[in-house]
Amino acid sequence: MNWQEVCENPSLQDLPFKIELNEKGEIIMNAVRVIHSLYQGEIEYLLRTLLRGGKALPECAIRTSKGTKVADVAWATTNTVRKIKDEVECSIAPEICVEVISTSNTEDEMKEKADLYFDKGAREVWICENGVMRFYNADGKMEKSVLAPDFPKKIEIDV
Repeated sequence: MNWQEVCENPSLQDLPFKIELNEKGEIIMNAVRVIHSLYQGEIEYLLRTLLRGGKALPECAIRTSKGTKVADVAWATTNTVRKIKDEVECSIAPEICVEVISTSNTEDEMKEKADLYFDKGAREVWICENGVMRFYNADGKMEKSVLAPDFPKKIEIDV
């Protein structure tokens, strides 16, 4: 199965979990909790608020060497958006790819996803774990984002 088929399959519409494809074209499903969605929404809002000259993308499908991976949130420059906006899945990664760690995720899985995003051109990959943000570029961990230096190191969900 390819990503176009996943997107067009009526039985896969409106599922309450995230879908990705592995390198064999097999569907991988990950259920997410409400807190995951809250962090995802807050990160997207902050990206929209803090950055200019681009767009925030929720649930951004990216074609990688190991299947289609879906960044929880991404941010792409206007130039990148022009290149990818009509694609079924991004042929190049947005400049920032963000993963919110769920209980089912492992550190190895997150490292592999980060490497796949960097291979597709991402400049930074961010990991959010229980609201704590970790920022990476292709060389490793950074103290803060270079592309969004004002982005907070901790996301607070106040209700």
